Amino acid sequence: MALQISATNPEHPALLLELPWHLPLEEWPEKYLVPLPRGISRHVVRYAHAGDEVIAVKELAERPALREYELLRDLDRLGIPSVDPLAVVTGRTGAQGDPLEPVLITRHLRGSQPYRSMFETTMRPATMHRLMDALAVLLVRLHLAGFAWGDCSLSNTLFRRDAGAYAAYLVDAETGDLHPQLSTGQREYDLDLARVNISGELLDLEASGALHPSVDPIEFGMEICARYRGLWEELTRTSVYPAGKYHYIERRIRRLNELGFDVAEMQIQHSSNGDTVTFVPKVVDAGHHQRQLLRLTGLDTEENQARRLLNDLESWMATQDDYAPGDPLAARPEVLAHRWVRDVFRPTVRAVPLELRGSMDAAEIYHELLEHRWYLSERAQQDIGLDTAVEDYITNILPKARETLQPTTAE
Repeated sequence: MALQISATNPEHPALLLELPWHLPLEEWPEKYLVPLPRGISRHVVRYAHAGDEVIAVKELAERPALREYELLRDLDRLGIPSVDPLAVVTGRTGAQGDPLEPVLITRHLRGSQPYRSMFETTMRPATMHRLMDALAVLLVRLHLAGFAWGDCSLSNTLFRRDAGAYAAYLVDAETGDLHPQLSTGQREYDLDLARVNISGELLDLEASGALHPSVDPIEFGMEICARYRGLWEELTRTSVYPAGKYHYIERRIRRLNELGFDVAEMQIQHSSNGDTVTFVPKVVDAGHHQRQLLRLTGLDTEENQARRLLNDLESWMATQDDYAPGDPLAARPEVLAHRWVRDVFRPTVRAVPLELRGSMDAAEIYHELLEHRWYLSERAQQDIGLDTAVEDYITNILPKARETLQPTTAE
């Protein structure tokens, strides 16, 4: 059987042909590989160069490779945070004509880390709580979209910084299944697997001495269940309000927006006697602030980053002479937003030298600078300004953090 590459983009096959497909992944020469941290996997996984891109290459049998490829494409179409599928390579043979396992190729998620590399220095419990929050949000989003993961775990997730919190991405869909809607039993099965897997992973870390002594692996496994159920209840519960109190519905929608979700479809029903109104958010879409920031500025960020940038944008807009909400002669928000990107956001980010940025993207850098400005202003008891904060951050903060910002070498 001849080598065959099934790819999502016509540019990828030409780049991928340069890789040594006649060798098992474990034998690939160093010149093709990228030293990035890898999580635990039941398969052989390597990071490699493909032109200017970094790709993750995973060996597995043909049927599960093709199935996972299609599932990842489905998740991408649904807007679920997951790795980007690029290709499946089949028909591989060794130098002696012996068959080699097919591979699934995904794009490396820039700035992401597997959980084990995050525990190379003992992680504080507060940071672990943020990881549980991120994983709970990911699992809820998957279930709202009808995706049963079948193996939710820290090992099958990548984490990216998101304005002081984390964003979680699905990295392994091999055991997943997509349905029009999940039953309560399907969701609870996924949740129970998550609890068992996370507790087991943390017990392994505890045995290796990489877990904070105050962290109970079993309790943290239970935490994912509590956080998931709280978020699921908030997003799906039925509310009954007195008739005429329609602002209660608006308040509920604003609460969902604050959590980062939009209500795309809802059901509102009056009681037979007209005394009450029942409200059910039937379809909720994650990424409320992401979409708002993207519409205004063209910046594509994580959800918490978007919320932080929008707050800064609104504060800056209030200082502009041509900002007058409701005035037809005033500048439109989109115009002011693009002016903020041009005059504030981009110059501020560009002031940070590339060699000091590590794995942080532009939105995370800007968030860090805003945090540093707040800290310096509190210490000085006055607003010290963004320019001063940038200078102090570059001089006193980034050099000390440089090693932790750069990718760790894979074992």
